[in-house]
Amino acid sequence: MRNPCPCGNPIEYAACCGKHHSGINAPDPEALMRSRYSAYALGLEAYLLQTWHPSTRPAKLGLDAEPRPKWLGLEVKAAGRDSVEFVARYKIGGKAHRLHETSCFLCEEGVWRYLDGK
Repeated sequence: MRNPCPCGNPIEYAACCGKHHSGINAPDPEALMRSRYSAYALGLEAYLLQTWHPSTRPAKLGLDAEPRPKWLGLEVKAAGRDSVEFVARYKIGGKAHRLHETSCFLCEEGVWRYLDGK
């Protein structure tokens, strides 16, 4: 595969998260969560803010701050009607980290957005 998707799906980026980054709305919470993980991996702050619900969205994320994380992989543990449990692995300054979260999503007017995580 020439350009694998950062989210770990076994298809190319353009057919997976790339289409959402280009403007096609994610059809469900898992697709949105995967596209958001890929956006973190690729440094797409504008996409992350756009897909964050306005009621909980920060003004900025500062993805350019040093040291930058190197995203290593995503494992989806469970996907529900409006939530996704996942583990994302990354390194900062050579030290490995795991983010284990259940993300909550809200669909308004047919558009899914990230609300918050626990």
